Amino acid sequence: MDTGTVRAQAADEAAGLRREQRGWYFYDWACSVYSTSVLTVFLGPYLTSVAESAADADGYVHPLGLPVRAGSFFAYSVSLSVIVAVVLMPLVGAAADRGGRKKPLLGAAAYTGAAATTGMFFLDGDRYLLGGVLLVVANAAQSVASMLYNSYLPQIAPPEDRDAVSSRGWAFGYAAGSLVLVADLVLYSAHGSFGLSETAAVRICLASAGLWWGAFTLVPLRRLRDRHARGERAAGAASPGLRQLAATVRDMRRHPLTLAFLLAYLIYNDGIQTVITQASVYGSEELGLGQSTLITAVLLVQVLAVAGALAMGRLARTYGAKRTILGSLVAWTATLAAGYFLPANAPVFFFVLACGIGLVLGGSQALSRSLFSHLVPPGKEAEYFSAYELSDRGMSWLGPLLFGLTYQITGSYRSAIISLVAFFVIGFALLARVPVRRAVAAAGNPVPEKI
Repeated sequence: MDTGTVRAQAADEAAGLRREQRGWYFYDWACSVYSTSVLTVFLGPYLTSVAESAADADGYVHPLGLPVRAGSFFAYSVSLSVIVAVVLMPLVGAAADRGGRKKPLLGAAAYTGAAATTGMFFLDGDRYLLGGVLLVVANAAQSVASMLYNSYLPQIAPPEDRDAVSSRGWAFGYAAGSLVLVADLVLYSAHGSFGLSETAAVRICLASAGLWWGAFTLVPLRRLRDRHARGERAAGAASPGLRQLAATVRDMRRHPLTLAFLLAYLIYNDGIQTVITQASVYGSEELGLGQSTLITAVLLVQVLAVAGALAMGRLARTYGAKRTILGSLVAWTATLAAGYFLPANAPVFFFVLACGIGLVLGGSQALSRSLFSHLVPPGKEAEYFSAYELSDRGMSWLGPLLFGLTYQITGSYRSAIISLVAFFVIGFALLARVPVRRAVAAAGNPVPEKI
């Protein structure tokens, strides 16, 4: 084969990868609207109000005959969805790697979640049980789909480009979340002008997130390619799911440095997720801020997370992903310390805090994803990314537990918010001890110049 032919083939391969990368970005664009508009803003308060309308005189609802406080129903539904996702992700990941056909599974998970979210349009009156079922299905499906989506990263980007590609994906997601959240807020705030009740406006906002999710998922499904399973992976295709799950766990023990990174990620990402979910509680209960202020702060976080993800992706090219993540953990610690001293009834200072969160949020998550992609043994991407998602979803109760216990003991949300510094300090210490270059080589991957 002459040199010209080899160059032409290399150019075609590079063009194909760029096409896949552009399609890959669009899944972040598609599904992030669910996380922002549904989980972060609208569903919690709305489902709680539906459950309260169905409650008995003592304030309880009775799903499957079990007495549950109406105000706890949303939290319990989220917890159940985590359990379902924890069971499904390793099994689906193993099946995807064995068969080499991740794309059909990604489509099935994404459209299951999108359909459940769209079905939230019918959540009204006292249909709290319908809302709980739809939330469990949508949240579990979103976790499974994200695991499959993330597992494409090592296949569509060479090692030296993964930080930038991952960061662009997060930026696409935050941009979509911001765009749709603005439209939702216009509809919600001016619902009377559109001839809608407040309830109808919320239901439209919920359902539109599902329609958005389903429509834009078409782009990655058209552009991503399935890779055939390697011989050793295909040979195990007949293994039952649970047996394969046990084999995956045993295999991960052969890569202790990869597990060391996962432990560090589990700790500091739990801190990140807890800040995201509890910041509004801190703002409303401790700082006395109104709902409009809190929603505006969420929008600020979304907008600035786009710039933050792209900027940290560039920093990683110069300093490496590990150092950049470590720097972001220092920034998270400083942000929480500043939050502890925020004065009450001062929205401007809360907006400054939101800006700080936004600037480090997207980048720390994007670079963690790309760094982990270097630590995955070739041919086991979906299985290992199921463990990555499990370390996120499956342990996401630790931070809220610490937050709640601290408040229960001290009676102060300021003490509760500063307690989360522990996650970033411990995560920093654990990540700093991981020799990432040696970990990449041990996983059987080429070591990038900067990592």
